Amino acid sequence: MKTALLLHSIRSTHNVGSMFRSADGAGVSKIFLSGYTPRPVDRFGREQKDIAKTALGAEKSVSWEYYSSPAAVIEKMKKEGWQIVGIEQDARSVDYRRAKLAEKVLFVPGNEVRGLSPELRARCDMLIELPMRGCKESLNVAIATSIALYSFLR
Repeated sequence: MKTALLLHSIRSTHNVGSMFRSADGAGVSKIFLSGYTPRPVDRFGREQKDIAKTALGAEKSVSWEYYSSPAAVIEKMKKEGWQIVGIEQDARSVDYRRAKLAEKVLFVPGNEVRGLSPELRARCDMLIELPMRGCKESLNVAIATSIALYSFLR
C-alpha cells in the first residue's frame, strides 16, 4: 500500500511535527500541507524549530509540498487513482478496523478543534473513525493519524 497525508489547517506545530515523525515511521510517501498548517520551513527559508523538535528530522526525510487549497490536492490525487480517506467522526464513518482500502490512499485528518469541514468530508471517498470508549469524544489529531497509518501497514 502506498500512503500520503493531507494536513489542512492543522494549527499546532507540535502536531505537525509529530505527524511528520509518524509518517516517516509508517513509510508515507508524501505530506501535503494546506491552509494555515505550519510548514517545516517558513517563507524566509528558516526552519520552524517547534516542528523540528517533534519531528526529529522527519521533516527532512519525508517529502512535502504546500498548496493553498486542499481541493487542488484532492483533485490531483484522485486523477492519479488515489483513494481519499478522511479521519473523522461522522454519520457515514466506518470503524477504521473494518475499512477496505485501495492500494494508494491519501489520509486527511481533521483540524484539532473543528475536524474536517463539510466540504472536505464530501470530497472524501470514505471516512474512518477510531471508536472511543471513555468519556472523551476524540483523540489528539497526531495520535489518531498515527493509529490510522500504522493500522494499514499489514
